[in-house]
Amino acid sequence: MSESIALAVIGGTGLYQLAGLADVESHQPVTRYGAPSGPVRIGRLDGHRVAFLARHGEGHSLPPHRVNYRANLAALKALGAQRVLALNTVGGITERFGPGVLGCPDQLIDYTWGRVSTVWDGEADGAGGNEVLHVDFGEPYTRTLRNAVIAAAAEAGIAMAAGGCYGATQGPRLETRAEIARMRRDGCDLVGMTGMPEAGLAREMGLDYACLAIVANWAAGAGPDPDEVITLQDVLDNVAAASSGLPALLGALLACGIAD
Repeated sequence: MSESIALAVIGGTGLYQLAGLADVESHQPVTRYGAPSGPVRIGRLDGHRVAFLARHGEGHSLPPHRVNYRANLAALKALGAQRVLALNTVGGITERFGPGVLGCPDQLIDYTWGRVSTVWDGEADGAGGNEVLHVDFGEPYTRTLRNAVIAAAAEAGIAMAAGGCYGATQGPRLETRAEIARMRRDGCDLVGMTGMPEAGLAREMGLDYACLAIVANWAAGAGPDPDEVITLQDVLDNVAAASSGLPALLGALLACGIAD
C-alpha cells in the first residue's frame, strides 16, 4: 500500500471498534493461514494511518482458543503494519493491578495448550516466509514500543502500572482459586487468555509488539472479597471505564514519532 500504517491495534473483549478512527476503509485479506477474525479497519487517527482488528470478531464470536492468531498478524503485516499494540482484557492478581487499571507488562508465562504457536506449518514456501524459527523470547515484548506506550500514558496524564508478568491461560472458562494461587506463586500479576501465542507469533513475524492490559476484574480469590462472583457485565463495565482514556493515550503514542 502506498502509505504505511503507523500502528496496528488489536482489540480484546469489550473493544470491538477504535474510537476516533476516521475515513475508515475495510480490508479482509486471506492469508496463507486462512482468514483473520474479521475485517481490518484502516483509517486516520490524529492524522496518522492506523489499523484496527477485533481479535474475537466484531460480534465476539471467537473464543480465545479458536482465534486464528497467525492469520490476524499475517493480515496486519500484509497491509503494511510493523508495530502492533495488543489490547488485552485481563484479571488482576497482585495488588497494583486492580479493576480499572491499565498495565503494560514486560514478561509473560504461557499456560495455554493445543494452540498453533509458530508460523511453521510443515511446508516451506521457498520465500523465507515459512521456516522453522527459534526466536529469542527472553524479553517477550518489544522494549522500544513498550517504553513509548508508557511514555505516552504519562504524556496524556493517564495512570499506568508499568511492568509485571502476564499469565496466559487456555480459557474460555475463568480460572479456579487454586490456579490463581499457583500463578501468583509463579510470579504472575495479570491473567488473560489471549496473550499467547500472539506475542510469540509477532516475534516470529518480525513485528514490534506490546501489550496494553486492561484490568476488568480481580482474578478468582485475588481481591478483597474472595467470594466475589465475576459476571460478564461487570467485565464489560470495567473495560469501558478503564479504556476511556485510550484515545488520548493513542494520540500521544502516535505523536511521539513511533512511525518515523
